[in-house]
Amino acid sequence: MAEMGSKGVTAGKIASNVQKKLTRAQEKVLQKLGKADETKDEQFEQCVQNFNKQLTEGTRLQKDLRTYLASVKAMHEASKKLSECLQEVYEPEWPGRDEANKIAENNDLLWMDYHQKLVDQALLTMDTYLGQFPDIKSRIAKRGRKLVDYDSARHHYESLQTAKKKDEAKIAKAEEELIKAQKVFEEMNVDLQEELPSLWNSRVGFYVNTFQSIAGLEENFHKEMSKLNQNLNDVLVSLEKQHGSNTFTVKAQPRKKTKLFSRLRRKKHSDNAPEKGNKSPSPPPDGSPAATPEIRVNHESEPASGASPGASIPKSPSQSSLPAVVVETFSATVNGAVEGSGGTGRLDMPPGFMFKVQAQHDYTATDTDELQLKAGDVVLVIPFQNPEEQDEGWLMGVKESDWNQHKELEKCRGVFPENFTERVQ
Repeated sequence: MAEMGSKGVTAGKIASNVQKKLTRAQEKVLQKLGKADETKDEQFEQCVQNFNKQLTEGTRLQKDLRTYLASVKAMHEASKKLSECLQEVYEPEWPGRDEANKIAENNDLLWMDYHQKLVDQALLTMDTYLGQFPDIKSRIAKRGRKLVDYDSARHHYESLQTAKKKDEAKIAKAEEELIKAQKVFEEMNVDLQEELPSLWNSRVGFYVNTFQSIAGLEENFHKEMSKLNQNLNDVLVSLEKQHGSNTFTVKAQPRKKTKLFSRLRRKKHSDNAPEKGNKSPSPPPDGSPAATPEIRVNHESEPASGASPGASIPKSPSQSSLPAVVVETFSATVNGAVEGSGGTGRLDMPPGFMFKVQAQHDYTATDTDELQLKAGDVVLVIPFQNPEEQDEGWLMGVKESDWNQHKELEKCRGVFPENFTERVQ
């Protein structure tokens, strides 16, 4: 019998709940259709809007704080890997190895402490703050249902009172139900009317405390981390001072071919050697009439048959015995005047002048055919007489100061590494 009674009570409760839902649904339909008035409280509705906004903001703050903590953890792992790399490459005989290892250990502890304090002082506080919202949200929803019950009971009571045939018993029962529904609603309404404004006002203090905690923890963390970084920097500076001779310097590209001037000297010697049985005298010194062949420029638009256009260097009686380097020098002069500058020679520049460069680093010559450079030296770049003799990354030129002083190409020109210079003109 007890079981039957229990089942009956349960069934009765279910039926009652179903009836309440139906009544509420009917009431809402009537209210939407305008056939029944609805009790409204604009002040409470504003409190609900503030509550929803506060919940949205708090949820976002919680999400972003968790993202920040995940980033701190990732940075901790990255910093730890970097420190481990330094420990691996720091050779045992290098000074400061123990200090570097200790700094890495303190670095790891500092990251762990920072992460834990953020969890304790920010994230847990955030979780507690948001923990109160679900219960209040549920009570706001329940208040809304009780308000519908109250309106429904009120409308039922009013309809019985205005009926043509009044049933006093039904009216009395409807009044009793109305008073009961009103009491339940007002109890919930009063509590929420007090809690919601208080919760809304609490957001200011909560945000202040949360961000102050984060800012303070981050400030202390960076102060301590700065000290560790300074200590590590001191260790590395000490290592650098004791191994300063291993500093990297700018290097020229290696030269693979035979040195240019060595070839020229051999060529000059072979050209000056008289043939067997030849009694011809040695060539006259530079500057004498015999050493300066006549230079002619053909200005005709179309050369005669068999003749080559442009500049021509007719052979003088003694030119066949001139050194090859002299002949090539005069050829470069003609080409520089006619082809390189449109017929107007650069008399203040060496033959074949192309452009200027300025040395950005000192360069110490390693052979007799190389230029010795100091940072700031200006070099006048000229072409190689034989392009095949040019090594990759090397240029031929004469220092502007030497050219202005001597005007002697043979004594002043030389090769130099291009990566030690920068083009200026």
